[in-house]
Amino acid sequence: MPARLSPEAPSVQDLEIRLLMDAVYARYSHDFRDYSAASQKRRVLYALEQMQCDSVSALQGRVLRDESAFARLLDLLTIPFTEMFREPEFFLALRRQVVPVLHTYPSLKIWVAGCATGEEVYSLAILLQEEGLLERSLIYATDINPAALERARQGVVARADLAHCQRNYEAAGGTGRFVSYCTASTPSSDVAQFDRALGRHLTFADHSLATDHVFSEMHLICCRNVLIYFNRTLQDRALGLFTESLCHRGFLGLGSKESLDFSAHGQAYEAVAARERLFRKR
Repeated sequence: MPARLSPEAPSVQDLEIRLLMDAVYARYSHDFRDYSAASQKRRVLYALEQMQCDSVSALQGRVLRDESAFARLLDLLTIPFTEMFREPEFFLALRRQVVPVLHTYPSLKIWVAGCATGEEVYSLAILLQEEGLLERSLIYATDINPAALERARQGVVARADLAHCQRNYEAAGGTGRFVSYCTASTPSSDVAQFDRALGRHLTFADHSLATDHVFSEMHLICCRNVLIYFNRTLQDRALGLFTESLCHRGFLGLGSKESLDFSAHGQAYEAVAARERLFRKR
């Protein structure tokens, strides 16, 4: 009888990473234990380089004893890649397929989960302003990274990115000038500040999809390019939060590489714009 092949044993480094995540949760209540193992490993190895640690165990000891080291690690574990009107076809579908329904509500509550440094939130606020919906909207923007949330609260965009922002804005259905929504504080400033009228409808808050609970009833939830960093268990937890938070026939927007397929909550939704990852709660 042939010998039974055992699953490949985890490497010492993989075991160290698991212990690091257990320690971070025990010490700081930030739960990365159900994040995608491959993505998590890439980011931890990058953190070793950036924080000049020889091993994951050395990083763990440093983080447990030094809160500022943990803050640095948190930044590196949650490095956001985002931009204004990212994946503009999503925002175009939102304008065409969802906005007409949103107009039927007297007031709107919207949740942007994993808002990072705020580009997604301000893109949505601009869209709602142009569609005549911002004045009746309250947008909750949440993330686990306090440094990212602080930048989001500041509401700034790099002036060097304005031409790219204009292209994305036009592809998302915008017909004006993106720069009309922001101004530079001085001619030499390298950032432009978003119009304060947009910020009045935004509420920023710390929230973890791994450990926290639902918000109040929402008409639209956008969680784009976040679930790709979770394993299946955490994806299902997050989708369960969204399903519980959405009102009857509310809308859910995901990133282009994310799906409801194989999720325990997939049957709760129907596709509004499948290619653009827009869904509606049944």
